[in-house]
Amino acid sequence: MNKLKKALFSLILSPFALIPWGAQAQADYPNKPITIVVPFAPGGNLDVSARIVTPEMSKILGQSIIIENKAGAGGAIGHQAIARANPDGYTLVTTANGSFTVTPRLQPGKRPFEPGEFTPVGMIGITPCVIEVLATSKFKNLDDFIKYAKANPGKVTVGHSGNGTTNHVAILLFEEAAGIKLNVIPYKGSAPALSDLLGGQIDAVVDQLPSSLNHLRGGKLKALAMTVPKRSVDLPDVPTLDESGFKGFDVATASGFLAPANTPAPVIEKLNAALNQSLANKDVQNRLLGLGSEPSPMTTAQYRDFLMREDAKAEALLQRGTLKPE
Repeated sequence: MNKLKKALFSLILSPFALIPWGAQAQADYPNKPITIVVPFAPGGNLDVSARIVTPEMSKILGQSIIIENKAGAGGAIGHQAIARANPDGYTLVTTANGSFTVTPRLQPGKRPFEPGEFTPVGMIGITPCVIEVLATSKFKNLDDFIKYAKANPGKVTVGHSGNGTTNHVAILLFEEAAGIKLNVIPYKGSAPALSDLLGGQIDAVVDQLPSSLNHLRGGKLKALAMTVPKRSVDLPDVPTLDESGFKGFDVATASGFLAPANTPAPVIEKLNAALNQSLANKDVQNRLLGLGSEPSPMTTAQYRDFLMREDAKAEALLQRGTLKPE
């Protein structure tokens, strides 16, 4: 059993995770505002997704929910803040499969955080990544991009939202599949990466669709390919890597909420129920879908199992050398 599986199973079964609150305490939760940390800069996929689901959650829970951005180290800084927070249900983190399972493996020495320092709350949605360039770029299509990159190893600059993020993993796997070498540049979130792309300081960005869709629809950016097997309903003319000769290529970001370890089970249940009720709201669904993210409600156990599978994938990438500690 791997480290994440052990940690999460022990957490679910731990008596500390099931410490009974008094009836009054359970009835009172929440009795003050809840803070949800987004471990990246404003404007990125996790930030946008959290801001879509939390207003409805706030109505359901009867308390305000504050979004606080703590960017840096591929999401590690924000996760560390929650790992150290009081496990009372008033401080959560918005996570993604990449920043939760990959980022810790890239850090030299001691990991910045351990899976067992968190309790899964639930999933928000699954979002494809997109390879994009300026609309005026010399790269008219994916084939142009690959041919130039092969002829000029290390010359094409590609940005992403931070080391260990799904965007980063997508670039590494794309390099491996296409047999190219790119100059990969990490940023503290999608917004600064997109800013540099729009300013012409880098050649391309691999980003989650929600944070880039307005630029793509507005004609400022051009999508070369999607990283999931199925074309996006928002960009039906954009080919997938799978149909472009890279069979089986499938990389997507899965966003969700985590609480500190040992947060009482009744609190986790209330938060999970509020999140899933929010995702059942048609307006919330339409807003997520409009940004390219598919609402994906799960129980806490289902989300825990999903994270276990993602952890196994990340370990496989590390073992075969695709991922390398910094």
